This record gives sequence, structure tokens and C-alpha cells, in this order.
Amino acid sequence: MLYNRNKQKEEQSADLTEPGRLITFEGIDGAGKTTQMLLLSQRLETEGIPVQILREPGGTRIGEVIRDVLLDKTYAEMCMETELLLFEAARAQLVREVIQPDLAAGQWVICDRFYDSTIAYQGYGRALDQTAIRCIHRLAVGSCKPDLTILLDLPVACALARLSKRGHKQDRFDDESIAFMQRTRDGYLSLAKSEPERIVVIDATKPEEDIAEQIYRITREGLGT
Repeated sequence: MLYNRNKQKEEQSADLTEPGRLITFEGIDGAGKTTQMLLLSQRLETEGIPVQILREPGGTRIGEVIRDVLLDKTYAEMCMETELLLFEAARAQLVREVIQPDLAAGQWVICDRFYDSTIAYQGYGRALDQTAIRCIHRLAVGSCKPDLTILLDLPVACALARLSKRGHKQDRFDDESIAFMQRTRDGYLSLAKSEPERIVVIDATKPEEDIAEQIYRITREGLGT
């Protein structure tokens, strides 16, 4: 009986661990995702919430190798289907190696891009079949889904102006056309309309501190514990 009572106590203690939250940041390049992710994580950590910041593709040893291949401008011959599958491969590794264990341990995970980016970039930007993309998603991530997605929306002209200040073109996607960027932005906005309960659109042209405050408020109201 003593063994059973101790075992029951251990099980009850384990049940007290609240699952973590997965928050993803999306938007075209130049929207300010990195800055806003850091600001949100810092504020959550001051409240005692453990936060892990990740990026896609990457976040694992295998994922970082895939990232190098995907972004390397010397691989100009890469076809769209290869690009899609590489993104999903890196994501599958990240979900199983990092995201799922962290969430199970009660960690909050903030990720720079997740599967919405693939639908926006490869589905809308590249015009690949979206039904096929979503099927591959299910294989790559299983039941893992963001609790909240922050879409930093920025007009393409504003994004290009910001990117021009970075100097030389940094990776393979920096060579994409304005039309590609517009299709991608339109894709993001379409996704937001289809899932308004998860995807929150933020005007990324506003001052940085105003955006940060809005994101924090949305996060705490929607995911507060």
C-alpha cells in the first residue's frame, strides 16, 4: 500500500507540470520578427516564464546543416520541390528533438517561422500545390500546432526599404522578385483570415515599442496562466 500511495503521489506531482506554449512569428523578410521575439521573451522571462527561442530552418544540428543548404546562393539550381522537402525535413527534426520535449517540460517556445511560412512562401510564393504541402506538414509536425501566431504584416515596399539597409544580399531568398514577395504577403493574409483564432495580424509599420506592447498584451490575454 505504501508503494502504491507513493506512486500515486509521484503521478499527481507529474500532472502539476503545465504544458508549455508554442508561439510562432511570421511575416515577410524585413517585418521585424527577430526584434519582437526578443522583446517578448525578455518580458516573459521577467515574470518567471521559461522561454526558448528557436528559428526555422535550424535549431538542431541536422536543421542547421539543412539551413546552410537552403540559404546558400550557390545552389541556384535548387528546384521548388527540393526546397519544400528540405524545409519540412528541418521542421520535423526540430519538432521531435526540441519543441515537443520543451513543451512537455513546461517551457514556452517562441519560434521564428513555422509551417505557415511554408504555405506562404512555397504555396503562394512558388505556387506549389497547397493540398500536397499540407499533407507533408502532417507528416513533419504531427499534432504539433502553435498556440498563437503573430503575423507581422508589412507592405512589400516598406520591407524592401528596410532590407536595402542591410547592405549586400545575404541569401538565396534575397534574390526573389517583388511579385514573389507580394504573393507571399498575400498568402500570409489569406491564412490569417482562415484562422483568426490563432493568427493575429500586427501592423509592422508602427513604432517598435508600440508593436512590442501590443504583442505582449495579446500573448498574456490569450495564453495567460
